Amino acid sequence: MKSIFQITLFLLTALTTFAQENVTYQKPPKEILELVDVQRAPSVSMDSKNTKMLFLYRNAYKTLEDLSEDELKLGGLRINPKTNISSTVTYVNNLKFKKLKDREPVQVKGLPQNPKLANFAWSPDETKAAFTHTTATGVEVWLLDFATLEVRKLTEAMANANMGNPISWFRDGSALLVRMLPKSRQPLINTANTIPAGPTVTVSDGTKAQNRTYQDLLKNKNDEANFETLTTSELHKVSLDGKTALWKEAAMYSSTSFSPDGNYALVTTIHKPFSYIVTLDRFPTTSILYDVSGKKLQVFNEKPLVEDMPKGFMATEKGKRSISWRSDKPATLVWAEALDNGDPAVEVPFRDEIFELSAPFSQAPKSLVKTVNRFTGITWGTDNLALVSDNWWNTRNTRTYIFNPSDASQKPEIIFDRNYQDTYSDPGDFDTKRNAWGRYVLNIEDGNAYLVGDGFTDKGQFPFIDQFNLATKKKTRLYQSKYTDKKESLVSLVNAKKGEVLVQLESKNQYPNYYLINFKKKSAPVAVSFFENPFKKIENVSKELIKYKRADGLELSGTLYLPAGYDKKKKEKLPLIMWAYPAEFKDKNSASQSTTNPNDFTYPNYGSPVYWVTRGYAVLDDASFPIIGEGKTEPNDTFIEQLVADAKAAIDAVDALGYIDRNRVAVGGHSYGAFMTANLLTHSDLFAAGIARSGAYNRTLTPFGFQSEERNYWEAPEVYNTMSPFMHADKMKTPLLLIHGEADNNSGTFPMQSERYFNALKGFGAPVRFVLLPKESHGYSAIESILHLLWEQDQWLEKYVKNRPSK
Repeated sequence: MKSIFQITLFLLTALTTFAQENVTYQKPPKEILELVDVQRAPSVSMDSKNTKMLFLYRNAYKTLEDLSEDELKLGGLRINPKTNISSTVTYVNNLKFKKLKDREPVQVKGLPQNPKLANFAWSPDETKAAFTHTTATGVEVWLLDFATLEVRKLTEAMANANMGNPISWFRDGSALLVRMLPKSRQPLINTANTIPAGPTVTVSDGTKAQNRTYQDLLKNKNDEANFETLTTSELHKVSLDGKTALWKEAAMYSSTSFSPDGNYALVTTIHKPFSYIVTLDRFPTTSILYDVSGKKLQVFNEKPLVEDMPKGFMATEKGKRSISWRSDKPATLVWAEALDNGDPAVEVPFRDEIFELSAPFSQAPKSLVKTVNRFTGITWGTDNLALVSDNWWNTRNTRTYIFNPSDASQKPEIIFDRNYQDTYSDPGDFDTKRNAWGRYVLNIEDGNAYLVGDGFTDKGQFPFIDQFNLATKKKTRLYQSKYTDKKESLVSLVNAKKGEVLVQLESKNQYPNYYLINFKKKSAPVAVSFFENPFKKIENVSKELIKYKRADGLELSGTLYLPAGYDKKKKEKLPLIMWAYPAEFKDKNSASQSTTNPNDFTYPNYGSPVYWVTRGYAVLDDASFPIIGEGKTEPNDTFIEQLVADAKAAIDAVDALGYIDRNRVAVGGHSYGAFMTANLLTHSDLFAAGIARSGAYNRTLTPFGFQSEERNYWEAPEVYNTMSPFMHADKMKTPLLLIHGEADNNSGTFPMQSERYFNALKGFGAPVRFVLLPKESHGYSAIESILHLLWEQDQWLEKYVKNRPSK
């Protein structure tokens, strides 16, 4: 195997300037364009009682003009410094409202011109909703009254949404707590034109800090200054008549959380020193308790800079973490603390301990429960009953316990202990209801709770509702979907005793809509939304879930699309596009399970290969690509072998149906799917061409882990080198289309990954095309970019796949 140093030397000495094409933005063929340029249905926000439906309309895509607005990338944030809101926000541009059983929604009145709405927050009594509107100069706060269906502006463009939603409701619903720009705000530093005062120096004191690669990190003192300026806010109390009063002075506020009774607030601020190797979620913070008037009560927690956590996915920070208010109490804080110092390598009987502290917060914390695995969450029920869950990545184990919050001496009882990747055994999630404090707690009726599950089985998906007796721990099935020609999703258990459930129904060509069903009366579903299918041009394509086996007997599956009108008896040999994303498993049983419903509505998005069914291709979407490592063996130890076996099994299966010319098969994927694609083209001769979008190809550039790999490069150099397509560039001869967003913000998939891989492939004479999309992140959002992307993919497939000569 060539070393990375040999390859780098070759590139430096052998490469000449590569040819550039003067390409302007293009549009795909008519068949594809007609599916992109459609009006999408709105998303829906509902109240807790499922009586109000707020329809939120958005444009399907942004524009390059949107992406070209000013942007600063600081500490993991992407901020528009002119408007003081995240530059990644996709805005709502219209609002409509309807009561659940009304036929048509009503237009909300008084919206601003050219609405750019975001950060919706329902009032505690759910009679109103606050939201932000972004103008050319900043962020305003607005209010929607559901009684009048009118909106009005509460503040000028002074809200600071750089750290997320700037709005919190006071418990009585009479006012909002809003992060506002300080009146004495410092001007931003123009880093492009500033003459540096000295070099940027970072140091290590010898402590191990094996961090993964992050994007958008702070790089110098100017970045630090701008980060501090942009994240600093004042907290203002804004009444519903628009009057404002300072509640707390300027600081870098990251979160504000009121107690359920509204009498206290836990406010967290960020502090220096900042870091150049981790993002803001690991910067130092201080959490302080205040009363509702803003009077400081006590410093509740101080977290230092965390640059040096132990190795492993189950590593965590020391001290208090996951701090929240107990949902069933007026003012009780709850948090977890690691009993292994946050180090998964330390052997202990319990990993975490959960504590609580009630108002007036002057007594010693009370221990509630300890968990064997790493704590993941609590569902509160009563004084004497709650559910706690934990998990452990390395074994894929998750447990759910019933415990008594009032008696720590009472041993928790495990009710579920399972492999969380074993989807077929998933018992579902416990249903919750909104209590008097406006918080969600376990829905308990007559000693019973309710489990709502997705219902994946080896015969298909059949969602269910189970009654769970909290005393006997026995389950009784109340309802299970029986649809085989539709997909039913259980949205909300409206009334278990009456049998009322809000569901979504959809099919391959029936757009998802909301319905009310009554499983006790067994009456026909009653529609409560009436969204039209915007993709009728592909409603007659053939779609089916096919199941097949890998050479070692492992069950696999994929969704196969054939062109509308395709004659399955004549079996014309079609070119095939396969699209996939590898997934790691610790056991074969979980890896063989299918979580695809063939009755999912056929919903093409920019990243979907389904468009090409209109261009005469067969498409195998979401093909199973499990990578398994049982016992002490890690999945990536045999990554390449399993990857090729997965691909061969998929092609064999579709070929056995008689639909394809296996000499004309393409493979594609995004992110880790792009990594998969490059490896398949390198290590097999199964494909005519490939499409790899926003991938990483040299794993030595992510040396402290990637995807599901916990080992670092120095522990498993052969794994890193073997899995890196860059290391085998000299073997790759199959045509590959590389696409990457110029402003990729995903951990590990820096644009340099595609740039360097392209250089290597060109150096060895491989047929390769590299498309760098200006302004785009890991996912693409501008309509111009998306149309051009589809054009590039279509051109590539037509040239190297559809029109490839048969052997």
